[in-house]
Amino acid sequence: MEFIESAVKKAFLDYKIETSQLHQHKLITNDQKNHVFAQNALQDELDTCTDFFISVAFVTQSGLCYLKTHFADLARKGIRGRLMTSNYLGFNNPDVFRSLLEIENIDVRIVEKEGFHVKGYLFEQNGYHSLIIGSSNLTANALKKNIEWNVRLTSLENGEVLRESKKELERMWHEALPLTEKWVERYAKNWQSLTRDKLVTDVDEKAIYSVARPNVMQEKALENLANLRSEGKNKGLVISATGTGKTYLSAFDVQQVNPPKMLFIVHREQILKSAIKTFKMVIGGVDEDFGILSGNSKDITAKYLFATVQTISKPQILNLFSKNDFDYILIDEVHKAGAASYHKVIDYFDPKFLMGMTATPERTDNFNIFELFDYNIAYEIRLQEALEEDLLCPFHYFGVTDYEKDGVIIEETTNFENLVAEERVKFIIEKIQYYGVSRHKIRGLVFCSRKEEAKKLSEIFNNRGFYTDFLSGEDSISKREEVVERLENGELDYIFTVDIFNEGIDIPSVNQIIMLRNTQSSIIFIQQLGRGLRKHGSKDYVTIIDFIGNYKNNYMIPMALSGDMSYNKDSLRKGTFDTSYITGISSINFEAIAKERIYKAIDDVKLDSMKSIKDAYAKLKIRLNRVPMLVDFLEQKSIDPYLIVSGKVSNIKTYYDFLLKNDDTIGKISELENKYLMIISREFLTGVRKQDILLLSEMVKGREFNRKEIKVLFQSYGLDAQERTIDSVLNTLNLNFFTGLLAETYSGGEIIEAGQKIQLSVGMKKSLLRNSYFKLLLEDLLSASFIKSESYDKSRVFTLYKKYRRRDVIRLLKWDKQQIDQNIGGYIRKDDEFAIFITLEKGAEFSGAMMAYEDELLSPNLLKWYTKAPRTMSSPEVKAILDYYISGLNMHIFVKKSDDEGTDFYYLGKVEPQLNSIEEFHKPTNDGKTKSVVEMHLKFLEAVDYKLYRYLTNIE
Repeated sequence: MEFIESAVKKAFLDYKIETSQLHQHKLITNDQKNHVFAQNALQDELDTCTDFFISVAFVTQSGLCYLKTHFADLARKGIRGRLMTSNYLGFNNPDVFRSLLEIENIDVRIVEKEGFHVKGYLFEQNGYHSLIIGSSNLTANALKKNIEWNVRLTSLENGEVLRESKKELERMWHEALPLTEKWVERYAKNWQSLTRDKLVTDVDEKAIYSVARPNVMQEKALENLANLRSEGKNKGLVISATGTGKTYLSAFDVQQVNPPKMLFIVHREQILKSAIKTFKMVIGGVDEDFGILSGNSKDITAKYLFATVQTISKPQILNLFSKNDFDYILIDEVHKAGAASYHKVIDYFDPKFLMGMTATPERTDNFNIFELFDYNIAYEIRLQEALEEDLLCPFHYFGVTDYEKDGVIIEETTNFENLVAEERVKFIIEKIQYYGVSRHKIRGLVFCSRKEEAKKLSEIFNNRGFYTDFLSGEDSISKREEVVERLENGELDYIFTVDIFNEGIDIPSVNQIIMLRNTQSSIIFIQQLGRGLRKHGSKDYVTIIDFIGNYKNNYMIPMALSGDMSYNKDSLRKGTFDTSYITGISSINFEAIAKERIYKAIDDVKLDSMKSIKDAYAKLKIRLNRVPMLVDFLEQKSIDPYLIVSGKVSNIKTYYDFLLKNDDTIGKISELENKYLMIISREFLTGVRKQDILLLSEMVKGREFNRKEIKVLFQSYGLDAQERTIDSVLNTLNLNFFTGLLAETYSGGEIIEAGQKIQLSVGMKKSLLRNSYFKLLLEDLLSASFIKSESYDKSRVFTLYKKYRRRDVIRLLKWDKQQIDQNIGGYIRKDDEFAIFITLEKGAEFSGAMMAYEDELLSPNLLKWYTKAPRTMSSPEVKAILDYYISGLNMHIFVKKSDDEGTDFYYLGKVEPQLNSIEEFHKPTNDGKTKSVVEMHLKFLEAVDYKLYRYLTNIE
């Protein structure tokens, strides 16, 4: 009752009133900029409800996709719900009704009345109800893209609005007709929208690439290519996500250059024929201008020659041409150019301009594509940008749980017999039918882990009534083309394969990708996902179904989907529990158990290993054609540079150590200079406080300060410039802050001298004057630290939901001395600051003071917390808490899920104690005795972000 009352007061009397996030009344809109959508509100309600009733006039398959994993999780918990929709205006496609029939834990009824235009979502939660009403139907556009207004209301059982809503819903429900297969058949026959929709999709398909008007990506790339040539460059590389129109782009560029002769090189004849068709649409001209050079055709005199690399690389064919026969040469899928056949052709010809196109320039074979094109990247657009520009078909990714029997989960070493077992096949078929496809006509690709698995599954699927075929690398090009053609013509439902369709295949009508294999790399993952992203009039979206087993590489899934290559574990966790980063009406959805498998993989993997760091470094070095600096890792969205210098890699204390180990240093630095770099790397590269980095950066430029000047400097950047803050910054830079082992490690590496004049230490000054290489490394380190600091909220001491080490917390609270972690334990207090550190899942081996602590996040608003033991109501910290409203105590909460997450804690915000909840208990210890401990409830002044709360508490 209390929470509902405060929610009403906050909504209608005073917005400043604090209330529970779970009970809050609020306006729900679609905010593309901040990635907040009505879709998220519905998903959050479903994840915690015990019953639901959805009543909407219009439903689309794509809108339904947002909620399918959540319905599946509810089904696993035995929770059912109801959905009521209509045949109003013939808007709902018959296929959406077929999709609804596949969801076994939803009862569906149809209102057959003109004017039914209800949009309401009712959820029964633990102890209350929530109702979302407004303008959003259950469609993708309404829940994520359109300008829509919805209001969320919460109520107890006897609330009048709730009672009236439930009464009206029940009345309509009893008057509506149950959804059955017969009803769908009758509706489909009478559905009058088919001709209209066919006309619309035909127009849309033709509009994807306009002969007269390139798309946004193509316009920018054409401009960049023209600029390259005007600068005298004769090579250019275009990096473009699959399906964004690279072939059209090349045709547009040939049109603007208008070369006397052009050569287009591909690796498969099927692509060659498609390319000619595109060029004819863009350039026009007579058929005789376009020729083919392949095993079956030798039109070598054509103005525009399209050749397979296998044919043109033969010596007897190459010798038919002079070296400068072609003014313009294009190479499709140029990442294959490391092969000898490509080298022969590239080395032979001398064109005025050479253009390469690829979606995946990063290679595992160490071939440097960037070098081949003199590092001239004309244009680059990756998956997220392509979705933002609406260049790709929207997709709905479903991370689902793979088959599990008697606690045994599919993994890398699973026996072949288990991969093709009858129970697993039945499980797979149920999942793919549940998640479905756009418009219900399947054209799918199935990627398997082994060749024999793909072949056998194809046979079993055929015996189950599907039409499928199997392809492997052993099949001829003609066999592959024949099978692909059968899929495109609708003669096949699926092609089963291992890896041959990762790239270089164009099947625009593919509307379902099934992944029955572990993720080998983020590159291959995106290549396989990309097979379905080309726009086509036969589909509205692509369904991606990823069967997630107990795989070590599961951590690569959020890495690939989010494009976050920082190897930062917290970023990967966030990319799993909060997928709102995906653009447009596309969506990423994980079943609850699949999420847990990904979290486990993230916890288990060692992302800061020397191998991981060296791999990221090598890729960046190839791309830049020089030794990368720390700033480059950030600007190129590569590995988090802090992983290199964190001290977790053996004998690597600084980036200099790493470069030295890889023979990539261009100078030498002294042991003292390396110590300076180590201290600054360990303490400032996290970016947690900008003041330290800013002051040191200015001093490295040669400035000296007094305290007043430091205050002015901080204020000019909008930073906290209190005297205590300045004291803390100086105390850190002169190393007085550090104690214990860190003080010993850092000893002798004082960075500044802080007397009347605040200046660099004598050792630091000398090093900067005599060693330019040290200065280069230091300036790079500070620049990278400054970039990292930009992600922190400068208006707060701590940024909500960022992670902090214990010593960071103490430093930011401006305490004089670092406290050793083991001395801090669960909390530390000084003056009016109280920092509490909580590990929620303590594990079987945890024994704080030989007692089991039961700290718990009860809700996004409330935390149950225990003091250390022994403590009583008269213990100093408890008395300070009891005097909270008099003393002005600031209580900060830092939480991590488990020790598997490492040593850093999420900052969840400030709390206030609920004084009437504070009680002293005597709890049993592991040695059979008892110790006194004080329990209390702490209320967050600002409710914890709901997605993070769910991650931390395992609430799904």
